[in-house]
Amino acid sequence: MRNASEDFSSGEKADFSDLELDPETGQIVSVSADGEQVPVDPVIQEASEPASMLTADRLLRDEARPRVVPETFWRRTLYKLTFGKINPGDNKKVRARRNLDTRINSNLEGETRFVPVLTRKGGVGKTTITTLIGMAMALVREDRILAIDANPDRGTLAERVEQKSERTVRDVVKKAGGITSFTVFSDYVSRDKTRLDVLASDTDPMLSEAFDEGDYNVVADIASRYYSVCLTDCGTGIVHSVMRAILLRADGLVIVSGGSVDEAKLASETLTWLESNGFGDLVKNSVVALNTATYGTQLVKLDEIENHFKTRVRAVVRIPYDPMLAAGAAIQFDKLHPATRQAARDLAALVVDGLAA
Repeated sequence: MRNASEDFSSGEKADFSDLELDPETGQIVSVSADGEQVPVDPVIQEASEPASMLTADRLLRDEARPRVVPETFWRRTLYKLTFGKINPGDNKKVRARRNLDTRINSNLEGETRFVPVLTRKGGVGKTTITTLIGMAMALVREDRILAIDANPDRGTLAERVEQKSERTVRDVVKKAGGITSFTVFSDYVSRDKTRLDVLASDTDPMLSEAFDEGDYNVVADIASRYYSVCLTDCGTGIVHSVMRAILLRADGLVIVSGGSVDEAKLASETLTWLESNGFGDLVKNSVVALNTATYGTQLVKLDEIENHFKTRVRAVVRIPYDPMLAAGAAIQFDKLHPATRQAARDLAALVVDGLAA
């Protein structure tokens, strides 16, 4: 950045559009294109400030800030009895929940974010994990979340929600030219009560197998007009042509591992394949969902599996056993065990963290 004195001595108008106020230090900083904050020359700090410096955090007195009424009974009662003069705030549990909501609801400006959920092993719960992430996001976020079933082996994603549409990804490809609004597209998806939209795969395995790279791109291009986040439930065929299109669009990645020796190995080998094929950065930013409800989990040291994946990816989340998930039927998020809902929310927050970074 040029020194302000150079601008003033030359008669040239100084540009302060890239300046911000660091809320922690109170110092004026310059923000570069890659988001790096650089302290500003004191000469500039003494000069005029841009309008962006007049933030609510800087100007409002404490009494003018919005008051958060405690949620729990006794804390809320104390707040009301003292007419707000004594505000003990929320307890640790409520604060943690609100912080998690804030992370899940992080602003995702710009283009649609695509997040594939995959592994080379079948039967480890990719479809279940896709559904849980989507529901946890959709319950908190105000924008739209879509889960696409791109499994070429006849996926079952649409069976995890109440099915309200008989249409599939094949119908979207065939009618692509006529899908000109969200109202039209909404006829092709099933919407869960959490507000998660699900686009089904073909029920005919022969048609599912024919769903290729070009078809996925058509569906993804249309979905990107109306959704902020698109989760993709992938099949086990990592070398299937559709995977190329899925991975090239990926902004984040969730790898699913079961709790057995072979399931963990195949999940780790999936990471190795991705690294060997030019997706190393995607792997480093990925999250592993460790599904502890698979066969053989009781005989395996889960801590060792988790420690292994922590050396390769950004985070690992354990998904506990839940009877509703084990049944393989439609998932009702509010009926899940609290530990399962918490794990799903933790996983969703970690995914959004990576997308917002």
